[in-house]
Amino acid sequence: MGNRVRAGERRKTKPAVVGAVIAVVVGGGGFGAYALLGGGAAADDGTRTASARDDVRTGPLSADEVTTAAGRFLTAWASGKVSEAAAATDDPEAAAALLTSYAKDARIGAVTLTPGTATGAEVPFSVKGTVSYEEAGKPLAYDSALTVVRRAGDGEPLVQWKPSVVHPGLQEGDRLVTGEAGTPPVKALDRDGGELTTGKYPSLGSVLDGLREKYGEKAGGEAGVELRIVRGKESEKAKLSDKTLLELSEGTPGTVRTTLNPSLQAAAEAQVAKKKRASVVVLRPSTGEILAVANSSRGFNTAFQGSLAPGSTMKVITASMLIEKGLASMDEKHPCPKYFSYGGWKFQNDDKFEIKDGTFKASFARSCNTAFISQAPELKNDDLTKQAQQVFGLGLNDWQVGVPTFDGSVPVQSAAPMGASLIGQGGVRMNPLNMASVAATVKAGVFHQPYLVSPEVDGRRVATASRTLSAGTLAQLRELMSYTASYGTAAEAMAGVSGDRGAKTGSAEVDGQKKPNGWFTAYRGDLAAAGVVQAAGHGGSTAGPIVAELLKNGG
Repeated sequence: MGNRVRAGERRKTKPAVVGAVIAVVVGGGGFGAYALLGGGAAADDGTRTASARDDVRTGPLSADEVTTAAGRFLTAWASGKVSEAAAATDDPEAAAALLTSYAKDARIGAVTLTPGTATGAEVPFSVKGTVSYEEAGKPLAYDSALTVVRRAGDGEPLVQWKPSVVHPGLQEGDRLVTGEAGTPPVKALDRDGGELTTGKYPSLGSVLDGLREKYGEKAGGEAGVELRIVRGKESEKAKLSDKTLLELSEGTPGTVRTTLNPSLQAAAEAQVAKKKRASVVVLRPSTGEILAVANSSRGFNTAFQGSLAPGSTMKVITASMLIEKGLASMDEKHPCPKYFSYGGWKFQNDDKFEIKDGTFKASFARSCNTAFISQAPELKNDDLTKQAQQVFGLGLNDWQVGVPTFDGSVPVQSAAPMGASLIGQGGVRMNPLNMASVAATVKAGVFHQPYLVSPEVDGRRVATASRTLSAGTLAQLRELMSYTASYGTAAEAMAGVSGDRGAKTGSAEVDGQKKPNGWFTAYRGDLAAAGVVQAAGHGGSTAGPIVAELLKNGG
């Protein structure tokens, strides 16, 4: 499949037969291509007369059939003959729409398609062209592949249509577009004025994209010109963002200053890199400023947008509610049996332990599930939801952080799911940003909505909580977290963290996972942090060391 014909070469001679290969020369419209049409005789070139089509082709595709079908499609596409190219596929309508858009919307011309060696029914090919927009223009090159299949009904060999044939980054409903970028670029800065880049901080890609989306038009920059993938509905459901493939002109960036601390951000990146599927957030409790955010996996920002059961870290919120309602007090006796049944479910503790004649402080420190679920009969279905919303600012979908976030969810539930929600299972969903904010609220005594960009930059209104905990309840909650950091399930991880500190561990069971998601939330001085390591085990030994190390670094 080796002779290439460039754009603009025109010949009046018939195609030349080279061995068993016909080299097809294509001219016109500034396009050029070559294709291999297998076989040297008309009877073998893959075409059929009307009478011949009465015979249905069956069986595996021959090499000639694959080469002929691929060549017919690629030659027509490169020649700008959209209808012919589309007719060479098993979905002419969809193919015609995307191939038309390729020239009209993506503005890709002077296309040369170079087939490679077929492997079975798959034919790889390279694409070279030029992307043009007004005065800007740049060469484009990439590799793709197509697969030849038999058409249902008559067995005719055709190219199996899918958007990735046009470009490997395309999925159903996506398209290529060249034009002014949706928003001008931004130059994001840390709190000290240093530039934030993915080269320096690899996990900030989604954060930087969010800053551009939010502040690109407000930061004083001018949009550049780019070729990008514009996502369709299916890709949006999969949470895929538009993707820039080629910059024709960079544009002029505006400047956005964030609250990120460069040393803490670097430390957070280093910590999550040690684990698979780890995420962490560090806040300043007194203000709500986000000082660091990092994820070991790139792409989706689990630290800000994850929706995961938080396990026993949720007991911080539940404990505050039980203390307020007089259903628990840190130094009073509190039940912690091996099992407790509620709503038709039988709940148990890790390793089926029990604490006989223990206090609520002992149950909190050891993370006794039944100590919390045993109080479910005394609660209304919406009590935990109200506590999370009114005191901790969660679940109202009103945070204005500066980039997209999921603000936690504590739905109203009944029976067994309500009992499970008390220990961070059931329908409760959080992420490290949410749980870092919970620890920060305990430390500060009042909810401060986390933010990455100061509200003063654009005058946005941050969320507030409708009430605070009483001084007595707050004092007990801090003592519970402090005791857990010194003598409970968080003690090992927090051993090297000195000063005013508190912590809570969590392990959240997930269907289909052999190991639970490990959670840890803690504070030290004017720092609060939370982390999760998915499918890794207990929070004290997985997320705990990450959070503790960042609290030390920030001190």
